[in-house]
Amino acid sequence: MRHRKTGLKLNRTASHRDAMFRNMVTSLFKHQRIQTTDAKAKELRRWADRLITLAKRGDLHARRQALTIIREKSVVHKLFEDAPSRYGKTAGGYTRVIKIGRRAGDAAPVSIVELVSPKTVTGKPKKKAAKKKEIPAAPKEQTAKSITKTEKETLTESAEEVKEETASPGETDATDEEKVIGEKLSEDNEDSPATSKEDASSGKK
Repeated sequence: MRHRKTGLKLNRTASHRDAMFRNMVTSLFKHQRIQTTDAKAKELRRWADRLITLAKRGDLHARRQALTIIREKSVVHKLFEDAPSRYGKTAGGYTRVIKIGRRAGDAAPVSIVELVSPKTVTGKPKKKAAKKKEIPAAPKEQTAKSITKTEKETLTESAEEVKEETASPGETDATDEEKVIGEKLSEDNEDSPATSKEDASSGKK
């Protein structure tokens, strides 16, 4: 029975398989993404997730364990610096496999393995609720005065509008005629005393 034997053999010996995946995981953390076959990509995720978990732990023992797998010290130091801030809030799912078709020649299925970016890990940012601006309340006396002033202004404006609307053009003409007649009457009254005196003088003669 095949108990406690995880992983794929991939028609390779144990030493060959370990050396191959050590090189691949080093290239993955160095370049953020690599291209390989589907079977190798699925197996490579196990190696990458284990190393990111060690980097999140961040102690000296975890760093030495990572150095036994990754072949370049600079890649290990960069991984341990970025992993806590990049993957600190997630537990697993640090890599992504994208199938891109088949390879020319042997038609082997090919995929891209890449590290998940922080935006896709943390999810969409929550929208902050817009705070309403508080308008300072004016004193009661000022508000009452402003209300009364505005009411008076509106009343006077409405009264003037009503007068303008009610005044028709015929009425304005009539008033003009009345003014002319009144002026003529006043002129006649001024002339009338002189005529009366002349009549009286003529009667005496």
